[in-house]
Amino acid sequence: MPDGKINPFDGAFQLRAEDEIIAHTRIGQRRGRENARISLNLVAMIDVVFLLLIYFLTVTDFKLGEEIYRMDLPQRQPSAQLADPFELDEDPLRIFIDSAGRDFDQYVISLSGPYESPATFEDLYDFLHQQQISEVTTGGFFAANHPIIVQPERSVRWEHAIEAFNAAAKARYTNVTFSKPR
Repeated sequence: MPDGKINPFDGAFQLRAEDEIIAHTRIGQRRGRENARISLNLVAMIDVVFLLLIYFLTVTDFKLGEEIYRMDLPQRQPSAQLADPFELDEDPLRIFIDSAGRDFDQYVISLSGPYESPATFEDLYDFLHQQQISEVTTGGFFAANHPIIVQPERSVRWEHAIEAFNAAAKARYTNVTFSKPR
């Protein structure tokens, strides 16, 4: 090409410059070993790193660390003072008192548990006396020191709460207390 035009189909292109022809090789052609370069393919490495990251995130089991639990063990006691392992805790007998009207004879007595509600304070005394374990009565449920709690309602007359307490004291129970009104 004498006029200095570029032929895109030729392996090399030529330029005219002061009677010398400078030959340029196509970009990307190798001239030999002196221009050989080693390069890393980073895209493939990043793909492998992300695949490993995803693998370890899915396989790892995230659990809380080992914990220390406090254990309160009973103190050792001499064998003579050991309690009966079959002894049950004593649930207190609750006597609920409510005033049903303005008169002294208008009140309602109810007991906790599967017991029938006594109609009067005298019936309450009879029930407590019959259910006490003693040499005189047989088949009782409660010892003389069994806890009995008199629990009045908020609207109860004070005389009714005292009468329930007196019925338990008359039946010779020694552990009788009042509770806050419910």
